[in-house]
Amino acid sequence: MAEFMTENRNGIGPAADEARVPTVIADDLHIVYRVYGTGAGKGSATAALNRIVRRRPSTGVREVHAVKGVSFTAHRGESIGLIGSNGSGKSTLLQAVAGLLPAESGKVYTHGQPSLLGVNAALMNDLTGEKNVILGGLAMGMSREEVRERYDGIVDFSGINEKGDFISLPMRTYSSGMAARLRFSIAAAKDHDVLLIDEALATGDRSFQKRSEARIRELRKEAGTVFLVSHNNNSIRDTCDRVLWLEKGVLRMDGPTEEVLAAYEDFTGA
Repeated sequence: MAEFMTENRNGIGPAADEARVPTVIADDLHIVYRVYGTGAGKGSATAALNRIVRRRPSTGVREVHAVKGVSFTAHRGESIGLIGSNGSGKSTLLQAVAGLLPAESGKVYTHGQPSLLGVNAALMNDLTGEKNVILGGLAMGMSREEVRERYDGIVDFSGINEKGDFISLPMRTYSSGMAARLRFSIAAAKDHDVLLIDEALATGDRSFQKRSEARIRELRKEAGTVFLVSHNNNSIRDTCDRVLWLEKGVLRMDGPTEEVLAAYEDFTGA
C-alpha cells in the first residue's frame, strides 16, 4: 500500500497499516515554549523593543517544556480522550497535532487535515450568528450550497434560538456558553478526518452535552478520528474508547477508557 501520511510540515511519514488505518502519529514529540522579556521587571513589549534597539538577546528568556517525548498512533474510527492535571500539556498537544505549534524535536504525522475546535476559537463578534455560521462553514471547506443545506441543522443543534431569535444578533450579545455551543455546532456539521475538541463539551446544559456526545459517536462511525480534551470524566466515559493521560508533559498512560480513568482517579483521589 502506498505511503499516505503527511507530516504537518509537508514531510512524509510512515505508511498506512492495511488493517487499521493510522490518522495521527506522534513520534517522540517535544514541544518547548520560550517566554521572553521576563527579566529586570520589564514587560514583554519593552523587552522586545530593547532587544531590537540594542541588538542584544534577551536575558530574561524562560523555557517551558510543555510536551516531553510523547509517542502514540491514532486510528480511523477512534475517539480518544486527553486527560491530566491543569498545565499537563493536553491543549498544547492538540495544537501540535493541528499543525499550529512547531516541534522542538520529534514529529507529528497526520492523514488529512486536522480541525481544531476550542472554546476560544475565533468567531467575529460584530457579525451575526447567521453570518458566522456561513463563514465558519466556508472556512472548514464546505461549499455555499452545503452550508445552506446544513444551516438549519446547525442552528437547531446549538439551541441558541430556543429563547429568542439570537441567530440574527451580533455574536457580542451571546453568553460564552452560547458562543461555544455555536462553535461546536458549526464544526460538528462537517465530517472530519481528524477533529480535535478542547473542552467544548464543558459548556451548555446536559441536554446539549448529550447531543454533542451523540454527534461525536456519529463522526467516529463516519470514519473520522476524534480527540477530546475534558476535565469531565463522565463525558470521556460516554464518548471515548481510548484515553491518553498526560502529566507534566509526559504520557503517563495510554489505553482503554475505563482502565486509564480508574488509574487517573486513583492518582487524583477523585
